[in-house]
Amino acid sequence: MRGFTKSYGLKVLVYYERFDDIRNAIQREKMIKHWPRVRKVRLIHAMNPEWEDLYDTLI
Repeated sequence: MRGFTKSYGLKVLVYYERFDDIRNAIQREKMIKHWPRVRKVRLIHAMNPEWEDLYDTLI
């Protein structure tokens, strides 16, 4: 089974948001999906300017 991360060879988590309600998370994901790439890069850079792998910061 080929998923998104496998298809695109993604290996590093550079941005995430937490939500208590899955509906809010889905709404936010759909909103960001339509943003231009430069706006998404700014969002990542504001949270993680070094683009470090954040996977280990998840609880």
